Amino acid sequence: MGIQGTLEYLSDVLSSAKKGKKKKQMQTVAIKIRMDCEGCARKVKSVLSGVKGAKSVDIDLKQQKATVIGYNVEAKKVLKAAQSTKKKCELWPYVPYNLVAHPYISQAYDKKAPPNMVRKVADTSNITETAMDDRYTVMFSDDNPNACSIM
Repeated sequence: MGIQGTLEYLSDVLSSAKKGKKKKQMQTVAIKIRMDCEGCARKVKSVLSGVKGAKSVDIDLKQQKATVIGYNVEAKKVLKAAQSTKKKCELWPYVPYNLVAHPYISQAYDKKAPPNMVRKVADTSNITETAMDDRYTVMFSDDNPNACSIM
C-alpha cells in the first residue's frame, strides 16, 4: 500500500468523520446538440465546462452528443448552458434497445438514432395486454382437455 496510499486512506477517514458535510456524487449528463464542425464543438465544450461542478466535457461530433461529468451537475443547468450557444439541443433521448420493453413501437423507433439505440419512451406508451374475457381462455384449457365446448 505504501505511504501515499496510507495517507489517502487516513485523509478519507478523517474527512468522512466530519459531521454535517455530505459527500459529493459524480453525475453524468448527456445532451444531444447540433454541431456542424470542430469550431462548434470547441464553443460547446468551453460553455459546458463553465457549468458549476463540471469536471470533464466529452464531445462526440458523429453522434451530435455532449457529455458532462462532474460533482452535483444538474441536467437543467447543463441544458440551459447549452441553449445559451443558440444551438438546437435537448437531453439525450436515446437508450440501448435492450433496456426498452418494446423497442419497435412507433414512439421508440427512430431512424436517426445511433446503432443499437432507441428513443426513451414513457411507460404509458408501452403495449398493454388486451382485456380478454375469461371464458375464452378457459374454453381451450390445456389443464382440462374435456373442457372444449366446441366439439
